[in-house]
Amino acid sequence: MLIWIIFAAMTGAAVMAVLWPLGRRAPALTADTAGATALYRAQLAEIDRDLGRKLIGGAEADAAKAEAARRLLRETATESVPAGESEPALRRRRAASAIALSCVPLLALLIYGAYGSPSLPDQPLAARMKANPEQDFELALARIESHLAANPTDGKGWSVLAPVYLRQGRFDDAAKAFANAIRYDGATSEREGGQAEAQMLAAGGVVTAAARASLAEALKLDPGNPRARFFMAIAQEQDGQVPAAIAALKALLADAPADAPWVATVRARLEGLERSSGPVDAIASLPEAERMIAIRGMVDGLAARLAEGGGSLADWSRLIRSQATLGDREAAQRSLSVARQRLISDQVTAAALDDLRSELGLQEAAR
Repeated sequence: MLIWIIFAAMTGAAVMAVLWPLGRRAPALTADTAGATALYRAQLAEIDRDLGRKLIGGAEADAAKAEAARRLLRETATESVPAGESEPALRRRRAASAIALSCVPLLALLIYGAYGSPSLPDQPLAARMKANPEQDFELALARIESHLAANPTDGKGWSVLAPVYLRQGRFDDAAKAFANAIRYDGATSEREGGQAEAQMLAAGGVVTAAARASLAEALKLDPGNPRARFFMAIAQEQDGQVPAAIAALKALLADAPADAPWVATVRARLEGLERSSGPVDAIASLPEAERMIAIRGMVDGLAARLAEGGGSLADWSRLIRSQATLGDREAAQRSLSVARQRLISDQVTAAALDDLRSELGLQEAAR
């Protein structure tokens, strides 16, 4: 409503600007009758003097006075009429005013219709603010990043940014952000656990040596940290310690609040491990010598499957770790070399394999 009041005021101002010069009366130009009036008054006085000297008769004097009076009245009547304002000029001025009063708003509407957007609906402020929350998020993220670029020692700022990177799938950036938060604002169990998750996801799901160190620190600060306990169980699973991993996941579920959002994830992981643990349980019940033969058979089967092609970083890491645990270091070193050739060559994979080699103390042939 306010905008239309403003438009009306602006239109009125424009109309007044056009009509003001037309409405002003031109300076009155009165007829120059002062001299003629004085002349006729003098004629009347002269008639009176001629009558007094008996130069004219009474009838002649009256006739002369009547004629002079008519002329005087005619001339004095013209003194009140402006000489510069004729009737045609007045009509033209009124017509111009009427045209201006009509054309100014009409011209404004025509211009707006040609160059404006009268068909667009209005856009209330609340609707505009809700229109693109993703853009608002990107702007907020850019402001935080700009702040941290200017203030790199702001540990709390890094602590805010790290989980955002983690949710966006920027795992390397998340790991660096968690590390900066720990460096500049102190270690907490949540930050250490977040760093471990970022390091593990950056390595394609392998719980690397760096991730294990972060998990150990998180559990040292808070033994009940559910995230750290869950990923430590995954580390045990990747080490081939499936019974220990199952026990760790069951303990985590026993301690979980009923409404914890991560319960479903833990339960699904546990069910998957229990379905695949049948052979493991059977092996565990065998005598020592037979159990070792069975374990070696499982490891050899995994090696044969991977030798045929495929396999993820987690599969190759499990094989290398199992071979090293069984004391077959030469086989572990060969598997490590094959994994480097088979897997996608990127910084994440290379770093994960380097961590695994350092953790297990393996030596590779010069590359």
